[in-house]
Amino acid sequence: MHSIASRFKVGVERYLPDAFVFAILLTIVAYLMGVFLTDAGPFQMIEYWYNGFWGFLAFAMQMVVILVAGYCLAIAPIVQRGIKRLAKIPNNPGNAVMSTVLVSGAASFINWGFGLILGPIFARELAKNIKDIDYRVLIAAAFCGAMAMLPASISLTAPLLVNTPGHFLEDSIGLIPLSQTIFSTQMLFPALVSVIIFAFLFKKMHPSKDETVAFEEKFPANQSNQTEEETAATAEVQAETIAEKMDRSKLLNYIIVIGGLSWVIYYFATKGFDLNLDFTNFMLIMVGMALHGSPKNYFNAVKKAITATAGIVIQFPFYAGIMGMMASSGLIVLIANWFVSFSTEVTLPLFAFIAACIVNIFVPSAGGQWAVQGPIMIEAAKSLNVDPAVMVNAVAIGDVTTNMFQPFWALPALGIAGLGIRDIWGYCLVAMIIYFIIASISMILFI
Repeated sequence: MHSIASRFKVGVERYLPDAFVFAILLTIVAYLMGVFLTDAGPFQMIEYWYNGFWGFLAFAMQMVVILVAGYCLAIAPIVQRGIKRLAKIPNNPGNAVMSTVLVSGAASFINWGFGLILGPIFARELAKNIKDIDYRVLIAAAFCGAMAMLPASISLTAPLLVNTPGHFLEDSIGLIPLSQTIFSTQMLFPALVSVIIFAFLFKKMHPSKDETVAFEEKFPANQSNQTEEETAATAEVQAETIAEKMDRSKLLNYIIVIGGLSWVIYYFATKGFDLNLDFTNFMLIMVGMALHGSPKNYFNAVKKAITATAGIVIQFPFYAGIMGMMASSGLIVLIANWFVSFSTEVTLPLFAFIAACIVNIFVPSAGGQWAVQGPIMIEAAKSLNVDPAVMVNAVAIGDVTTNMFQPFWALPALGIAGLGIRDIWGYCLVAMIIYFIIASISMILFI
């Protein structure tokens, strides 16, 4: 497996551009497809692009907040001590890579955003501790481990949406319980099987000692950036003026924290683990403030974390523009209808899954993809007498699969790790191929 991954890696280093350039290339491809495959004219496609350009603005801010809040939580002194203890358990590169996949997968089960944050942070700490471990493989393992578990995640968008009263397809399909989606065999099989396989896969893809790129090679010891410990240590500076005392006031800090955490407790008591991105962000901020102890300490942590969000800030608008072109020109409908045209009752779930894989490359937003592709797939399911829940699962798993090809969702992990897409993409591509096979089997066997 290492030999195969190495060949992909060489190809990636030669031909794969930076993640931002990849977004630009996809923009051009989507534009040309719209011009030549639909009735939209050249300027009309530009209009669709512009109209969609800011469509992810709220979502982009949510992702910036979850990345910053998660990073701040991770560099809180008490969490650092916990991560350091946990990271000392694996005693060799193979065990470290396997544990990274499992930790990321477990965190992703609770919430996909939490998995995207915790996995890379844990991997980064492992890379500092274990000699001769490849930092790139660790981060790739963290990202793919989180992605692999997504079909079984209790925060997966489409299944939660179709179980929410008032959703846009309720008149057509009613409410679909989670027992038929997230907790169905069709979703649990690829999630659990792939996490186990990925643990061994990434262990096999780890390079030999002479090919390893260690954490120190990416972040030399004499680098000017502050370490997490130094950031936390700024808390100990003695406050002298009234303004400084307010900045470091534990009283002010915990007034806000108590109010915020009281809502968190109420939310869990009344809604259980029905998590969403807004609530997750709010909880991460409140817990982070509590652990840092003062407004000044928390803001120092935010300043350190904010540099990891550059890719999200600039690239999300371009993907929103791509989605605008794909949806408004009818390209998504065209792709979906083409697959439906030669499907049968048996093959429809598989082809719906493949269509979702393709669409996701251009529209890497599970909610946005379901909003456009969902109605088409539900109508196809009715005409071929296929359970609507199966179509929800097919689209959801297709979205997850090509997340390992599309750099969009790797941005939070790369921001935390300080790596570029070329560093991990070759390993992710191998994982995606394996995942595609596992998911296809699930689409065929568990209808």
